[in-house]
Formats: sequence, structure tokens, C-alpha cells
Amino acid sequence: MEIPDTPATDLVTDELALLHRLVPLHAQRIVELGCGAAYLSRKLLAAYPACHVTGLEVDERQHASNLAQPHPPQLDFVAAGAQAIPFDDGRFDLALMLKSLHHVPLQAMDRALAETRRVLRPGGHLYVSEPVFTGTLNEVVRLFNDEQAVRHAAYQALQRAVAGGGWRQVTEVHFGVPVRYADFDDFERRMTDVTYAERRFDAAMRQRVRERFEALQPAPGEPFIRPMRVNLLQKQ
Repeated sequence: MEIPDTPATDLVTDELALLHRLVPLHAQRIVELGCGAAYLSRKLLAAYPACHVTGLEVDERQHASNLAQPHPPQLDFVAAGAQAIPFDDGRFDLALMLKSLHHVPLQAMDRALAETRRVLRPGGHLYVSEPVFTGTLNEVVRLFNDEQAVRHAAYQALQRAVAGGGWRQVTEVHFGVPVRYADFDDFERRMTDVTYAERRFDAAMRQRVRERFEALQPAPGEPFIRPMRVNLLQKQ
């Protein structure tokens, strides 16, 4: 049965609740591709302890941090990318890509989706959550991290995958995520202190970013809204 789309004006503060609405989460074998710190997977396992999650990550520093940090026994970490998943066919019930597909190298996106399909059981789901290239926060970030081309490429790769006949698209859901920063210094710290990219502003860029941030920031106490899109696919 098709799941009706969520209106673009809906705000989502807990993506686990959205995931729960779209797919079964009881005793699922899950792979998270490009897991980062696996925040959602940790939360998922706290709510659904009968699940098992395998988190794949290519960033060496993030992977080392994941191994060093305490994690539940139902959560495993593997150093690997979505374009070469080191597991047998049909191993998982659900695959998650949370703001990670657009980080896959352009030439490897189709391969990554094919690999994901391979390791899912028949009828298994792929949940792809991606930021949409629009909105006031995006107008600030694009000054130093313009992801328009890679985000478009990720969406095109999903469309090619569905057109190829191996997937059925169950739904496409648009929503907004509220994002709050105490001030520009908080924004700068959170946007540059990441392991997967070297982001440091020189004085001129920092001033440009500050000016745009301060011009576009919401009223006191109000958040930026990050537009998001989920594409839920099912393996045919």
C-alpha cells in the first residue's frame, strides 16, 4: 500500500518517529550506510532492543571514535563504504542512508544503490533521508560548502535506481527540521568541527558568512528550518 506524502510544511523533531511510521522496526536487521556517530541508530536500539544495527563508515577518525565509545551489543561498526558492502546477499531487512548518499563519490552512487539492494532481503526497505538545497540556512552554508551538484546527483541516482526496475518507490516525504544556534560562534563551531571535511574560514570568508548569518537568522528563540526529503524504496 502506498504511504501518503507528508506535507512540506510539517516539522519533524524526531526522525525516528517518522521512520517508525514508514517501516516496521521490530526485530529488524538494519545496516546504516555512512553512519557517522550513529545517533539515530543508538536511539532506535534503545526503543527497539530486538533490532540489530551494523553501521558502515568510511571516515577513519569517525570509525575509530565509534569503536572507542560505549555502544550497545546490538550495534556493530564496520569500516566500509556503501559502494562495497562486505556482507552476503539478503543479509538485512532495512538499510538507512541519513544525509549520506550525497557524500558518496559521484561515480559510485549507482554502485552504492545496487550494493544496497544486493544486501537487502526481497521486500526489504531503503530509507534515504537527504537535505534539500533550499532555505535560509542553506543560503548561509552554501557560501563555504555548496552541495547543490552532489545533492542533485544523489536524487538523480535514486530516480535511475527506481527506473531500472529493481526498486519500487513507496513514498517521497518532505518535511522541515528545526535547527538552533546560540549565535554565530556556535554556528561556526558546529559547522567546521567535523571529521569528514576540512572546513576553516579565512578572515574574508568568515566575515561574509557572519554577515549572511546575521542577516538571515530567525527572530530570537526561533530556529532555522532545514528542508529535508525522504525517499523510501522497497526491493522488488
